[in-house]
Amino acid sequence: MGRGKIVIRRIDNSTSRQVTFSKRRSGLLKKAKELAILCDADVGVIIFSSTSKLYEYSSTSMKTLIERYHKTKEEHHQLGVSTSEVKYWQREAAMLRQQLQSLQENHRQMMGEELTGLSVKDLQNLENQLEISLRGVRMKKDQILMDEIQELNRKGNLIHQGNMELYKKVNLIRQENLELYQKVYGTKDAKGASSLTNGLGVGEDAGIPISLQLSQPQQQNLEAPEKATKLGYNCDKMHKCSIMRTNELFQSHYSNLVLLMVAADYNDASKKRPYTNQEDVTHFASRKRCEAANYLSINELW
Repeated sequence: MGRGKIVIRRIDNSTSRQVTFSKRRSGLLKKAKELAILCDADVGVIIFSSTSKLYEYSSTSMKTLIERYHKTKEEHHQLGVSTSEVKYWQREAAMLRQQLQSLQENHRQMMGEELTGLSVKDLQNLENQLEISLRGVRMKKDQILMDEIQELNRKGNLIHQGNMELYKKVNLIRQENLELYQKVYGTKDAKGASSLTNGLGVGEDAGIPISLQLSQPQQQNLEAPEKATKLGYNCDKMHKCSIMRTNELFQSHYSNLVLLMVAADYNDASKKRPYTNQEDVTHFASRKRCEAANYLSINELW
């Protein structure tokens, strides 16, 4: 008669449970020892009873077996993680490859290539996309051009402002130079000119030479301007014959100058050809008066 099948469950009787534990522990340790000897394997068995009593067996050092166990377990864990990561990245690469193929196909269609398999609706959608893209490109181009124009206008305004400032500085420097020139070379206007005396010695005889002489004006000690004195210039010595005073002198004694020129030329001409009547003398004086007026005009321009 065969042995009955034992139900694998917890034994309620403590005595029977203890007897069964003792028998099976001995058999387990015996099988572990046989496995280590027969198969040349590193075997380690650790058993704790219900009363927390330790039973162990190891073919080598138990500590070495435990360290080897932990190290091997970590390696298997890392290997499992690496394998899962490889699978994940393989899936990602496949998805990206599909997206790349789709984008390349769309690009070729945008360029007008490979349109054979497209329907009318697909072609219409493609046309709409191209129009939208073209509109966006034109708007971007116009925006860039407007920005460049505004920048050029801004630079032009800055240059114009700089030119205006330089123009103002040039005018200011020119005005300062003019004021400095007037301070250095300008003289005070004389309140009155001395009366010039002249003598006209004309004999009763027409053959006697006429001697007219322009009397020299009295020398006046002009007081040098105070500002010119500070600059160290002697305006009386530098500008006795300035243009303004020369013109005033000629204009105030115009008649004397005319008579002087008439008399001088009359004497020279009378030596060559004596004037016989009053009409010739009058004509000669009128001509010399015109020459004196032209001479004054030339000096005024100078």
